[in-house]
Amino acid sequence: MRTEAGGARAPRGRRARIWLAAGTVLVAGTGTVVALRATSDTGTAAEGPQVVHTSVDSLDLTGSAGERTLAARSTKAFRMLAVSWQDPGVRLDGTVRVRTRSSATGTWSDWQALGAGDAQPDPAERDRAGVRGGTAPLWAGPSDGVQVKADGKALPKGLTVDLVDPGKGGATTPAMDAAAYAMPGDGEETPTDQPTDHPTDPETASTPEQTPSDDPTETTPAPTDSATETPAEETPTPTVEPSQSTDAGTTAPASPTAPTSTAPPTSASPTAPGYLPSLSAAYPSCASASAVPHTMPSPLPAQPPATKVPAPPFVTRAGWGADECARDTGYPDYGHTVKAVFVHHTDTTNAYSCADSPSIVRSLYALHLHQGWRDLGYNFLVDKCGTIFEGRFGGAAMPVIGAQTYGFNTDSMGIAAIGTYTDLTGGDSKASTIVGATPSQAMVTAISRIAAWKLGMSGVSPTGTSSLTEGAKDSYGFTFGKAYTLNAVSGHRNGFATDCPGNQLYAKLDTIRSYAAGPPAGVGVTSVDSASGAVRSGTGYVTGTTATVRWSTSTPTSLLSGAEVLVDGTSVAKVAGTATSASVKLASGRHTVQVRAAHVSGKTATSAAVTVTADTTRPTYPTAPTAQLGKGTVNTAAVPVTVTWKAADDNGLRSQAATSPAAKTLTATSTSWATTAKSATATKFGLTATDLAGNTATASVTRTATLLQESSAKATGTWTKRASSSYLGGYSASSGTKNASLTWTFKGRSVAWIASRAGTSGAVQIYVDGALQTTLDLKSATTAYRQAMWTKTWSSAAQHTLKIVVVGTSGRPTVTTDGIAVLN
Repeated sequence: MRTEAGGARAPRGRRARIWLAAGTVLVAGTGTVVALRATSDTGTAAEGPQVVHTSVDSLDLTGSAGERTLAARSTKAFRMLAVSWQDPGVRLDGTVRVRTRSSATGTWSDWQALGAGDAQPDPAERDRAGVRGGTAPLWAGPSDGVQVKADGKALPKGLTVDLVDPGKGGATTPAMDAAAYAMPGDGEETPTDQPTDHPTDPETASTPEQTPSDDPTETTPAPTDSATETPAEETPTPTVEPSQSTDAGTTAPASPTAPTSTAPPTSASPTAPGYLPSLSAAYPSCASASAVPHTMPSPLPAQPPATKVPAPPFVTRAGWGADECARDTGYPDYGHTVKAVFVHHTDTTNAYSCADSPSIVRSLYALHLHQGWRDLGYNFLVDKCGTIFEGRFGGAAMPVIGAQTYGFNTDSMGIAAIGTYTDLTGGDSKASTIVGATPSQAMVTAISRIAAWKLGMSGVSPTGTSSLTEGAKDSYGFTFGKAYTLNAVSGHRNGFATDCPGNQLYAKLDTIRSYAAGPPAGVGVTSVDSASGAVRSGTGYVTGTTATVRWSTSTPTSLLSGAEVLVDGTSVAKVAGTATSASVKLASGRHTVQVRAAHVSGKTATSAAVTVTADTTRPTYPTAPTAQLGKGTVNTAAVPVTVTWKAADDNGLRSQAATSPAAKTLTATSTSWATTAKSATATKFGLTATDLAGNTATASVTRTATLLQESSAKATGTWTKRASSSYLGGYSASSGTKNASLTWTFKGRSVAWIASRAGTSGAVQIYVDGALQTTLDLKSATTAYRQAMWTKTWSSAAQHTLKIVVVGTSGRPTVTTDGIAVLN
């Protein structure tokens, strides 16, 4: 077993050597040395509280040439594994299967086949001494046991299973503030042709005691057998870049001899906005580091060009806990500009919690270093929650050459989607048995934001193409030195013989290109609301003079820089790109309303127009409310009344309501309302009408209901007085004598005759002012008292008579009356 832990690694390859004091950096193309400052008196870029140390335990596989195994055994704690071998140029011609034991439950997983690793450095990095080949990684979660089986015709030499303990946590506070990154015009010192002091401390500089050699000594960290089991990682608070526009071009000097002073970036991230890192960041102070010259890249990379596209928020290397002492010290190699983006997947499981994403990134970092790479291979990584993680060191905005698409790493950038996105039914390789997933919308959006930012600095349209030259002599299907035209946003499979990033993610590349390039797609007004909500009238909307316009886009709002509302073609409100509504003021009358959304690239798209009528006119009552007595049960506290009216509005009514004597919600088309009135009391019947814009109008009518009992009528024939609490006033009049009558004389505008009903009740004739009105049969299957059985209403109050005459119905002649109700 071999155990590796983080330790200083000297840079490999040649760099132009420039000796500068610690805490200074030479700005590309400016001849300016920039002073740097630390945010802490104790922390450094390498050993601040945010550093999380990882360890890799390697266990040898043994057996014959065609079969190598590792028997099931207990191990130190780990969460990720991969199988590696000595020669990175040898492809694995066989099958590797692993299973792991959960440290939480003690149960063994099913066997899992591992596919070949896809991401690779270019030959200059791959062909260094000690670089190993490897399978795709497997995120197993907290584990303490492993078993491995490898079989094939000719397995590579030196097969080991590499178990990664990513450590716990990962602080999100950057060790260095924005001043630690080269920005033109901030320098206070001027470089000379002679070497300056050899820095020995990140905060101070001292004169070197001897001239440094041309070949720095590479320091190998001492192995350790210790490994600490770590619990499930807590979710760190991501260190993020601000999603404000970063215009790199504004920092360019006017001339090499007269740099223009500009303010440093406002972001708190150490790579904000991601320009050339400082010497102290490139050469961290590490306990095990040997003295190496602090050299700048040669040639110095140019600053990223100007772009309107803002940097997306991302978790920095310090945020996910990168141990900067573990990578090759110094600066990475740089290209000229990012002309193409390659989309990858990490080939790890999709059954991970986003809280584990920093651990997954650290594990990949540890595996890539274990395989002899200079640093993490990818430039950025994105998890299924859409969180972006900074990858290879060198400045997020810089054209850092990664180790991701073999032969095409120069002038390109690799974004790795954490997980597996194959479709095993659609032609993807079945070497790995990890089930692929559909990329989340958050992941697709995040990848689009990175592509828009990086390609925006290069002036390359994400929907366009770029030419890249093949830099490897042994990349299957590609010719060394030949220029290939590739989509500006390509899948890994477009530049290397692989199925990466899987069919399901590859199918999303057109969407990613569209999102990244703009203009905004699917811009449409979804509603125009007044204070009481959205109301349509035909194909348009009706509001008051204050309205809220709402819209949607199919392009994610995080890729929009802003939106504005146009009224009759004139912009009246501007909001942030993440907004989906805005309040506007409208003059009374008819208008057209549109929304114009702006993409981060500056491209715009305008919605179709909708018609909005700003209505300030109240509804009207063409027919004023009137009240009449209604049918139903009568008592002194509730005499049935029916109110009728007609409300109207030019643009339509939204609703109507009764307000007195009791509140009641009515429909917009209501023209009548059944209610009651208290006897002998003036009652106000109030109404409110509300139009589509929220304007209201009120109307009312006041009436008094009076009860006249049977005792006040003039009687003919035989009538019997009956006593019961069910009758009005405790009494009623009853007669079964044919032609017996009762006559009431009253003044009013509405009258109702009140009677009792039963199965033995007979019929009665009703006369008003001497004229027969109707013959009414009172028979009922159920007994009912105090029923208003018949009503009549006049346009105004006047004196009238109401007479009832007993018909004498055969077998059931009896009629019982409780009097009449009169409305004035």
